[in-house]
Amino acid sequence: MRQAGTGTGGALVAVVVPVAVPLLLLLLLAWSPPAAAGDGQKSDARLVSEQFSQAPQKLAFYSWYGSARLFHFRVPPDTVLLRWLLQVSRGSGPTCTNVEITVYFRYGAPPVINPLGTSFPDNTSVQPSFFLKMLHSNASINISHPAPGDWFVAAHLPPSSHKIEVKPDMLVVRVVEVSILEPDVPLPQTLLSHPSYLKVFVPEYTQELRLELQGCASNGSLGCPVRLTVGSATLPGNFQKVLTCSGPTQACHLLLPSPPWDRWLQVTAKSLAGPRVSVAFSAVAALTACRPWSVNFQHLLQSSPNQSSNASTGLLPLTPSYQDLDRRGRVGGGSFCLRSFPVLREDVDVVSVRFQPLDRVSVLVQSDMPSVMRLNLNTGMDSGGSLTISMRVNKTAIANTSVVACVTAASPLLSFNASLSCTTAFFQGHPLSLSASSPTANLIIPYPETDNWYLSLQLMCPERPEECEQASVLVETTLNLVPCLNDCGPYGQCLLLRRHGYLYAGCSCKAGWRGWSCTDNSTAQTAAQQKAAALLLTLSNLVFLAPIAISVHRSLLVEASVYAYTMFFSTFYHACDQPGEAVLCILNYDTLQYCDFLGSGVSIWVTVLCMARLKAALKYVLFLLGALVFAMSLQLDRRAAWNTMGPCLFAIVVMVTMWVYRCGRRRHCYPPSWQRWVFYLLPGISMAAVAITIYTSMMTSDNYYYTHSIWHMLLAGSAAFLLPPREQHTKPWACSQKLTCHYEICKNHRDELYTVT
Repeated sequence: MRQAGTGTGGALVAVVVPVAVPLLLLLLLAWSPPAAAGDGQKSDARLVSEQFSQAPQKLAFYSWYGSARLFHFRVPPDTVLLRWLLQVSRGSGPTCTNVEITVYFRYGAPPVINPLGTSFPDNTSVQPSFFLKMLHSNASINISHPAPGDWFVAAHLPPSSHKIEVKPDMLVVRVVEVSILEPDVPLPQTLLSHPSYLKVFVPEYTQELRLELQGCASNGSLGCPVRLTVGSATLPGNFQKVLTCSGPTQACHLLLPSPPWDRWLQVTAKSLAGPRVSVAFSAVAALTACRPWSVNFQHLLQSSPNQSSNASTGLLPLTPSYQDLDRRGRVGGGSFCLRSFPVLREDVDVVSVRFQPLDRVSVLVQSDMPSVMRLNLNTGMDSGGSLTISMRVNKTAIANTSVVACVTAASPLLSFNASLSCTTAFFQGHPLSLSASSPTANLIIPYPETDNWYLSLQLMCPERPEECEQASVLVETTLNLVPCLNDCGPYGQCLLLRRHGYLYAGCSCKAGWRGWSCTDNSTAQTAAQQKAAALLLTLSNLVFLAPIAISVHRSLLVEASVYAYTMFFSTFYHACDQPGEAVLCILNYDTLQYCDFLGSGVSIWVTVLCMARLKAALKYVLFLLGALVFAMSLQLDRRAAWNTMGPCLFAIVVMVTMWVYRCGRRRHCYPPSWQRWVFYLLPGISMAAVAITIYTSMMTSDNYYYTHSIWHMLLAGSAAFLLPPREQHTKPWACSQKLTCHYEICKNHRDELYTVT
């Protein structure tokens, strides 16, 4: 049975340890399960421990799903205990007792979280996430009998400047000796100090599982002080079944309708008697098989082209097996419990799958048994998207009836009732319904668990059950797995995220829109605000006309071309980066972003090297090498700070070195003119310092339109002030001689460049 909580008692004491860097250690630790009450025996030799670890990640404030840090683990089979221990520490300073860190846990898929309290799209089914808020320096959580397979841990910070890392290590306690329960074969067991670990395999098309304890006796007397825990713990929901046999009877049983198919089911028996009291019993597992009726595919292989072309309209002829099926669900004397419609899985792209019935578009639904479609989402790479289910029925065909549906994982719902609980043995499903008043139904499941999912449909007549006996309805279904719902809409961007080899998608919203699919407009900008922001970000680049004109006037043609390149691509990148109506993309978004970042870095590079007054050959070589280094570093990591800071610091070192060299050679300060320092260098350096300060510490998503526009203007303005003047007593273009053919050979005395004009 799952146990969850926080505390510092027992072996789960979390200690804050100062380290060299801010750090949150998320340790998944597990020990042997506690012994029975009053037991002083040795530890159970059937248990072994295993450890797993991942590299740490720096936490960030949550603004969208990509800002949460995700960890992906695989819990091995037969695990009986997981224990997480979370420790927080920060640098060598005081302990961080006021840092609130939120950690989410989920089985089967990434946690669906909503820390900002935004709205989800309509028809979205979201289970509350299991999370833990660390208001102090330690916390712990225990999970007994965790479900084997994929487990995900996500963590993020509140608005804070603290830089904290999260590093998970996982240790599990696993059973190596497990008794196998075979169907209808009693398995004798004796409990004394340690629990008994059993498991039973549930094959596909199992309708019901019955677990029974027979001949139970405690120290030779009647009675059955045994607690039976069936199933594995999952988060956020946990549907383990617990059977407590404490009465004087010798037998007790547990009935599980629609148990999970095609997997091992864990069963743990623990004695409730006192110490040194033995309890003997026999465990019996009984399975009730479900006989499915499936579509016959022979007509698909033998059908003519005309019949194949009619498949899109759902008008294929009924199969012979269906024609022989009577209203009681019998063929040749055999009964059926479900009507199985095979589904074709078509992989479209990464985290993008299309499902469709194999022989018809519409699914036949009747009242005698449920119609079931299986959606294969157990590849391990399907839990990072959103499962969308849409159903539609003709109003006239469902006048006095209704179609109820249930979407479940692991096994389908096989018995519909008036309450429409949509619950299997270990899973709470997602109910849907169709009627004449609402002929369509939609369901969105973000991050579905890794498993086989089932859509069960059945015809119901709550007022007149006799009308359903001969009725049948065709339901059109549209089943898809998409990375982002509607591609995040016009005010969002669907981004594919990666954690090691695991891929998942999330929406990055713009223009004040929020929510899982950027559908929450509570803080959205108006159209006028969007246009104003677009004009600010694009027109602010026109300030680069000043350094372009100055460079051309001073014969710095390479520098002028770099500034023109930066102005062009920065303008159109920000025009393309806008959401909604104010958007214009002349090239691919990624290409425009890359060119904008490259132009900004190279502009700083050429400006600083131009101030160093190097020889022409050396200057142009450094120009080219710097551009190549920027191109390489931006390809590696486009948003890394050192990709720009590293080359720029190197250029500043070169400039300072040349200035110091000239100061020593000329025996006076360089540049020698105080007017140059007061009216050009100091204003240019001040503008550059303010621009760097704004870019690194003041720019946020809320003030991005204003601060980044100021960054554009300060960057271009500093380049205009810092560009060196022409050498004195030299005209930029002096004509050396005139030719009789009305052409002139002109020479630039400084750069030794010749042109014909």
